[in-house]
Amino acid sequence: MTHVLDDLDARGLIAHSTDRDALRAELSAGPITYYVGFDPTAPSLHIGNLLQILTARRIQAAGHRPLMLVGGSTGLIGDPKEAGERIMNTKETVGEWVDTIQSQVSRFVEFGGDHGATVVNNLDWTAGLSTIDFLRDIGKHFPVNRMLARDVVSSRLESGISYAEFSYVLLQSMDYLELHRRYGCVLQTGGSDQWGNITAGVELVRRADGAKVHALATPLITKADGTKFGKTESGTVWLDPGLTSPYAFYQSWIQAEDSKVIEYLRQFTFLELDEIAQIEAEHVDKPGLRGAQRRLAAEVTTIVHGSAEADAAELASRALFGRGELVDLPEPTLASALREAGAVDLIASDRPTVVDALVATGLVDSRSAARRAVTEGGAYVNNQRISDPDLELSDAVLLHGRWAVLRKGKRSISGVSVS
Repeated sequence: MTHVLDDLDARGLIAHSTDRDALRAELSAGPITYYVGFDPTAPSLHIGNLLQILTARRIQAAGHRPLMLVGGSTGLIGDPKEAGERIMNTKETVGEWVDTIQSQVSRFVEFGGDHGATVVNNLDWTAGLSTIDFLRDIGKHFPVNRMLARDVVSSRLESGISYAEFSYVLLQSMDYLELHRRYGCVLQTGGSDQWGNITAGVELVRRADGAKVHALATPLITKADGTKFGKTESGTVWLDPGLTSPYAFYQSWIQAEDSKVIEYLRQFTFLELDEIAQIEAEHVDKPGLRGAQRRLAAEVTTIVHGSAEADAAELASRALFGRGELVDLPEPTLASALREAGAVDLIASDRPTVVDALVATGLVDSRSAARRAVTEGGAYVNNQRISDPDLELSDAVLLHGRWAVLRKGKRSISGVSVS
């Protein structure tokens, strides 16, 4: 059986680690307890967080016990950003986000059994902590010169950094110490952008308890141009279906670049590496089919939203371009797909026509251009070529009595909602 470290390495999921041989020996000796943390700085986790969740799931599948920490206290402060001071959210808001994110992370790991997961909140051990105890028990282990040397701090010294954000590393490090004492935790995982905070926790455990613990960081996932992965033109790709619909989520993976799609398949799916190698060979042979992107989108959407939503998103993706039946799409899936495509609202009492809809959606820039597109055979409603520019978008035409898919040519798509 492949060692979990070798699997993580082969998938490109190890950017940094403490003593690799010592960590391998610890993992090989028997089940360990490890943790990964998430700060509630938004109402949902996003696909950058998903990489950490899936990494935790891989380690659990190898027989180890995960602690999924949601930072009820660290979320009140916020990790320093290079761009400037974070806006502090209210305690009530952070508390609501804690509940939501605890629910989200709980869906991805197994509970019960010898290596069942536990969800923890660092507010449990900080809420009653006095300032004097915090400074004496934690602060005394942090040399200020080392804290000042941290990149994110040094870059903010001229513009200014609050003591609250400056002290964030102490709070996060204390998490490791507390989890080591309470649960015997000996490994923290996280993103490479957190490596300074993670290793500070390793050092605190050594200084405070004289114990050796470990750390492992995944790489920053980027697009081909080096920019951070997880953003689209419409914004952050969230795990909450109310913030990013399953269709939009699916589309964010379909749009993966050819040069990155195999990397994402290794990192974000549980497909065996041999199968990914086969997908890669097919992708290299026929990249235009975008088979690797479709498999990636289907796998990750299934992991996050379930197979039914993944199937519906795939069906919608095909149907919008005439490769499937639009009438088979559930209205919520059709609606989210058309909203992503820039659908506009029209008023039924105005008795809108195909020409009105083509202009309103911006598929053409004038009524004369709309009429020309129809007469030349390049306009479609619900994947049917239209020959009458004055065709009304009535109930007989609309899907679910409200929606119409508009297409100009092969690739230019939008839609309307008539009510």
